[in-house]
Amino acid sequence: MLEKPITLPQEADKELSEIEIEAIQMFINFLKLIGLPKSVGEIYGLLFVAPKPLAMDEIMSRLNISLGAASQGLKLLRGVGAVKTTYVPGDRRDHYVADLELSKFATAFIKEELHPRMERALERIRRMEQLSADMTPEQRKATMMKIERLKHWLEKGNKMLPWILKFLVR
Repeated sequence: MLEKPITLPQEADKELSEIEIEAIQMFINFLKLIGLPKSVGEIYGLLFVAPKPLAMDEIMSRLNISLGAASQGLKLLRGVGAVKTTYVPGDRRDHYVADLELSKFATAFIKEELHPRMERALERIRRMEQLSADMTPEQRKATMMKIERLKHWLEKGNKMLPWILKFLVR
């Protein structure tokens, strides 16, 4: 179901177009899956379909988001290579464009977010194994079965990461 175009109070004549709404919704949903804030999906979705580079104040106005949300979202997106700045003659503000090579974004996310999370998960699993020593033999047996399952999932995930990275870099 299509949502009504969002009307911003300060710019009633600057409604988001249907294509902007669709792109924004798609990226909100996609980035929500990997734990990123809604505003990051909004910013990337808007920049993805924008016909020209946009300055931060334009992004804030079009999306009706705060300076903090815009600044943090753009910083994160730049950090993973999903957005870059570009020069606009006659305008001193930074302007942003979406980098359409989503493989860079996915690769950076895997290396900088997913891999460290998997390492932390392995540390937690080791800690759970240590803590299980204080359980009764019956409790320990049931818990260790579950811990072994977690380790199996983690091993499978770690085996997939290099393959996923190889696939994305093509």
